[in-house]
Amino acid sequence: MFHLALAAALILANIIIFSSAPSHLLSVSFLDVGQGDSILIEGPRGAEVLIDGGADQSVLRELGKRRSFFDRSIDAIVATHPDQDHIGGLSDVLERYDVSVVIESGVSGDTAAVRAFDAAVAREGAERVIAAPTTRLLLGRGAYADILYPDRDISSVSDTNSASVVLRVVYGTRAFMLTGDAPKPIEQHLTTIYGSGLASDVLKAGHHGSKTSSLESFVRAVDPEYVIYSRGCDNRYGHPAPEVVALFKTLTISSFDTCEKGTITFRSDGKMLRVSKR
Repeated sequence: MFHLALAAALILANIIIFSSAPSHLLSVSFLDVGQGDSILIEGPRGAEVLIDGGADQSVLRELGKRRSFFDRSIDAIVATHPDQDHIGGLSDVLERYDVSVVIESGVSGDTAAVRAFDAAVAREGAERVIAAPTTRLLLGRGAYADILYPDRDISSVSDTNSASVVLRVVYGTRAFMLTGDAPKPIEQHLTTIYGSGLASDVLKAGHHGSKTSSLESFVRAVDPEYVIYSRGCDNRYGHPAPEVVALFKTLTISSFDTCEKGTITFRSDGKMLRVSKR
C-alpha cells in the first residue's frame, strides 16, 4: 500500500512515508484499548503510523473498524516503551499487518511481552530504529511527527516510563503532544529545553492520567485545548488521578476519556480541528 524509505541526513534523519491515495486531512485516533495506550495517525497522503498497541488483541478490533479488511499495511510502528499496556498488542499487529519500520526507545526488558514483541519484529523483518530528536516522520503535505525524547542513551534506565518516546505531531497550525508514560522529571526536562515550543492543541495525558505525570509547568507550556485520558474503566490504578483531573479543570482544558467515549478521533486540514467519538 505504501512505500517507506529511511533517509539519513547530516543532522536530521527523516522517515519519509509516501502514499498513492492523496487526501488533505490529518487524522489522529486515540484507540479504545482498555487500560493502555494506542494511537493511530493517518497522514494527509494516507500514511499510517501506529503508536503503541495496548495490552492485548483489542488493538486489532479497533484497527479493523477503521480500515478495509484487505488493507494489511502499516507504514511504521512506534513502541514508546516496553510495558505490557503499550506493547502487549503490537506482536498481534505485526502478525496481522505488513510493517516497514519499528521505532523504539532503546530500553528493553525481560518480560513475556518484550520477548513476544522482539520475536514478532524479527519474523516481520521490519527495520528497527532507535528514537532520537534527529528523527522526523514525514506524513505528507507538510505534516510531520518530531521525536522530542529520548535525547540520550536510556538503555540502562531502571524505570521504563522514563524512557518513553515523546512525539509532537504537527500539521499547519495544529499540533498534538503524545507523551507515553513520561513522568514529571521528563516533562520538566522537556519544558526546560523547548518551553513554548511544546505548544499543542491536544495533549495525551501522561501515564493515563497518573499523578506521576502532568506537571503543571509542562501542561502550561503545552497549553492544550483538549486533553485525552487513555485508560480502562475501573482500573486498579485509579487513573485518572483526582489531582490531575482538577489541574486540567482549573486550567479550563476540555477532557475526553476513552473509557467513557470509546475511540476519540481528531481530524484537521492544518487549520480547523474537529473531534468525533467512536
